[in-house]
Amino acid sequence: MNRRDLLRSTAAAAAITLASPLPLASAPADFPYDMKTKSILGNKMAYVDTGSGRPVVFLHGNPTSSYLWRNILLHVADTHRVIAPDLIGMGQSSKPDIDYKYADHAAHLHGLLDALDLQDAVLVIHDWGSALGLDWASKNPDRVSAVAFMEAVLPPVMPAPSYEAFGEFGDLFKAWQTPGVGEKMILQDDMFLQVILRQVGVKTPLSDEVMAHYTAPYPTPESRAPLLAWPREVPFGDQPANVIKVIDDYSEWFLASDMPKLMFHVTPGALIPPQAADWLKANLRNLQSVHLGEGTHYIQEDYPTEIGTALATWLKSI
Repeated sequence: MNRRDLLRSTAAAAAITLASPLPLASAPADFPYDMKTKSILGNKMAYVDTGSGRPVVFLHGNPTSSYLWRNILLHVADTHRVIAPDLIGMGQSSKPDIDYKYADHAAHLHGLLDALDLQDAVLVIHDWGSALGLDWASKNPDRVSAVAFMEAVLPPVMPAPSYEAFGEFGDLFKAWQTPGVGEKMILQDDMFLQVILRQVGVKTPLSDEVMAHYTAPYPTPESRAPLLAWPREVPFGDQPANVIKVIDDYSEWFLASDMPKLMFHVTPGALIPPQAADWLKANLRNLQSVHLGEGTHYIQEDYPTEIGTALATWLKSI
């Protein structure tokens, strides 16, 4: 079953099984970094913090963790201080009994970034990590000096005016946001990890060894609560209003900013399809862009060396 077929039929996608061995992912599975922790709002926030020099902060989204960046950090850690948090409820961070809405994640992540007392920071952001990072940057512009982004929550794709406007992914998000349906697909059937991350969002299906790292924090349906909460925060139409305001506010700031920016994009992409990449090239100031080739969403798994090398070169230039 190909990516388009998976997305076209949400029922089929929810029922998919992975019976046959999958090809090995190109990205190595090892995670050679120790995690530090800080208590934020009474909960443990886990994060990589290694190297020295100008801080480069890597922010992940759903359903990943700092593990997503494992093969990219090594390109930067010799020359910079690299920081890669796990969002609350994800990776090795605490799993408190909270709603895991955008505001919950922002309070914990922004609290951690404030506690680290970052100055002259460069953000490297993806998925919901892009919204959280740009939100924090727009409120702390004197502490952030450059942004690299990929598959980010930005105009013209986000906020989406309707499910239909979101193309082939629209029906899937509608199902996830439907009470009872989303719970079965994501909590019970583990769709976000086993289908979206493992197959749909990458060129080469992820190996069992890689998936073992990604699935370890989510052994039960209850532990997958953040993975369901995130797609229900994706704005369609005029809801959720608070998330739309966050995106509108930081997008206005980002579009007006002269700080150096680096965009990685792929074809067909998901949040940054080719037409959106063209729009961003035309509207963002001081932007460099790198087209990596074929891909969908979790491009760090498909192109870790290309991203890491280009990022290291760009960092030297700014």
